[in-house]
Amino acid sequence: MASVTELQPRELLTTGDALRLEGVSRSFGALRAVEDVSFSVAAGGRRAVIGANGAGKTTLFNVITGDFAATSGRVRFFGEDITEHPPHERIRAGLRRTYQSSLLFRDLTVRDNLFLAVRGVARGRFSLLRPGGASTTRAAAEDLLERVRLTAVGDEPVAALSHGQQRQLEIGMALAGAPRLILFDEPAAGLSPAERRELVALLRALPAHMSFVLIEHDLEIALRVVDRVTVMHNGRMLKEGTPGEIENDPEVQQIYMGRTGRA
Repeated sequence: MASVTELQPRELLTTGDALRLEGVSRSFGALRAVEDVSFSVAAGGRRAVIGANGAGKTTLFNVITGDFAATSGRVRFFGEDITEHPPHERIRAGLRRTYQSSLLFRDLTVRDNLFLAVRGVARGRFSLLRPGGASTTRAAAEDLLERVRLTAVGDEPVAALSHGQQRQLEIGMALAGAPRLILFDEPAAGLSPAERRELVALLRALPAHMSFVLIEHDLEIALRVVDRVTVMHNGRMLKEGTPGEIENDPEVQQIYMGRTGRA
């Protein structure tokens, strides 16, 4: 088995990627939250970013989505430099993201949340006319409802859903508008064992052409649904490799897993 890659500064990356980070850094005054991060995600690739709290994972996501501007470095999305693009332009290009804290409309039904998600990325989204039941927007929302296995609760208000079902809905909303890459920020947080199995099934069922990057503390989930893993520590990339390489790396086990072998 090949060894885990020891990261070098500004490592050369392959071309034709869905996402490519080139020496990305983000500072808050004297605090350097993300420092010189470079990696790429191929079209259809699935990558996990793991690390202890404070490692810089969510800040990195915020830079990729444009919620935070990069202090230095470049962000490229399917070959286009989007480093200076505002968040709405990145969404329009096909980039989506879920958040650690739910951003759902809790008083609306599951079906209406999905409708609004589809409507929000559709042409003519600012029209005051509500499409009828046969509209393409409604049809797309129904398709998402089925894809994330929530048809049975489609008319329930979001507030009545279990935590796991709300996470499923968030994934459905991120899928609106046929995204090309999704950033999942701790989708398994607070889920029961059964809900974790459902999440794994959903992630594995995503279309093969769709890329995603996953922040996840639950390594049993992260290592089962991705093909590459990046380990961050103190804002920097420490190592990267396949799930098997990362799981069996002694340094990673010591720092992040607190054990010397798989349980």
